[in-house]
Amino acid sequence: MKHKLLLNMQLFADVTPVNVTTQESLSPTMKTFYDTTLLENAREQMVFTQFGEKVPMKGNKVEFRKFNTFAKALTPLTEGVIPSGQTFGMTKIEAETTQHGDYVAVSDRLELESYDDVIFGATEEMGAAEGETFDTLTRNILVAGNSVAYCPNGTTEVTSRADLTNACILTPDMVSKAATWLKKNKAPKIDGYYVAIIHPSVAYDLRSTDEWKEYHKYNAVDPIFKGEIGEMHGVRFVECGESKIWREEGGNATYATLFLGKKAFGVLEPEGEGMEMIVKPKGQIGGPLEQFSTIGYKFCHGAKILYQERILRVESGSSYGTIDEAN
Repeated sequence: MKHKLLLNMQLFADVTPVNVTTQESLSPTMKTFYDTTLLENAREQMVFTQFGEKVPMKGNKVEFRKFNTFAKALTPLTEGVIPSGQTFGMTKIEAETTQHGDYVAVSDRLELESYDDVIFGATEEMGAAEGETFDTLTRNILVAGNSVAYCPNGTTEVTSRADLTNACILTPDMVSKAATWLKKNKAPKIDGYYVAIIHPSVAYDLRSTDEWKEYHKYNAVDPIFKGEIGEMHGVRFVECGESKIWREEGGNATYATLFLGKKAFGVLEPEGEGMEMIVKPKGQIGGPLEQFSTIGYKFCHGAKILYQERILRVESGSSYGTIDEAN
């Protein structure tokens, strides 16, 4: 069933700004420097999150209200007869945030004796870890969607994950079917295209097909999304090494490729609880002998599928299925 969102939501280009908490002895210039370093490294990891509808909020819970749409009135009215009408309905979707964070301690000797800027290096790595954590949390919500299709084994249909093998690769025909599914569900496009987030192992199989090679030989495709590798059948493909992989013990890997329409899911942005960088110099946190500093991050995360009919999970095998691990 199609729905219409009551909530007016604005799509922001960037993630929630980062706040830096430090000892007062750290200069404003250094605060800004570490702030920027963390944000840039976090943003680079946010492949899934970039396609979510950003939802500013206060508190830790939000409720979406969607009014049910109505069927077409194709039957002519009968003179003098009151039509039966339709039943008005509304769907509520609740979402809430969870808090996550981590830190690392840097000893005074390492900080003093190292040739490199240890605090800066730790900030870069913490930023990358924060972005990966945030994006993986979003991914885990998306791969739990209700709509799924399985890649066939040649001409043999597959109806469950348990029946997928390495031969069940994602083909151009399956891409066309996924795009058709989104079109039939009237999913709006993102900048004129649907988007598929694909694992590099699955992308390898798709790009090895003659149809992909021929299409891109004669069609120059300029990337418009972060991580994009090409386009086919009206779908832009964004490669992500953190795309979901399942693997049963002793079995082959199963990969999830997510096909998305516009506003398929929302990403919550709680006021004052975005990405926060926390630097504690050794004079503040290092104990009576000032033996270590700490660098860490903290954020609140929340995401929710808003339209099940705008997100299709296509599960497949891959020629790399015997070596890739679950994530």
